[in-house]
Amino acid sequence: MSMKIDQQAGFALVEALVAAAMLSTILAFSVSAYLLSAQIATSNGAGVEAAFLADEGVDAVRVLRDKSWSTNIATLSVGTTYHLAWSGSTWNATTTDSYIDTIFERSFILSDVYRDGNSDIAASGTLDSNTKKVTVNVSWFQKGATTTRSFTVYITNFLKN
Repeated sequence: MSMKIDQQAGFALVEALVAAAMLSTILAFSVSAYLLSAQIATSNGAGVEAAFLADEGVDAVRVLRDKSWSTNIATLSVGTTYHLAWSGSTWNATTTDSYIDTIFERSFILSDVYRDGNSDIAASGTLDSNTKKVTVNVSWFQKGATTTRSFTVYITNFLKN
């Protein structure tokens, strides 16, 4: 009879050890999953903010176009990197680099647009002086590398100004 009690006590100890091992494994995986999700959420925040800044950059170029195509867009050199500066009442294009929130660098580049015989945008053909391709880039340094978000749009001189 005493032999049976000792075997049952030994089996209960093994059950307790297995349960503790399972519980610690589940806890370790839970902590790892939480840390990974926190890391992803932190890195995604910069990407989301960069996308908003790029969208704002597109809107700022549209404001420049709406104010005066001939003054604000036609005078800019194709292929040159420009930055956007807020003067307190409107946007201005400048070659002076600046950082947003000390992290993000926003720039834009204008490209010429050509049209084919059907007036469709093409790689070559007739230069359309009333249309420009605008690429807005927002870059930031993260985890030892530079990351960039880019938006590309076409703007036209529809106001004929």
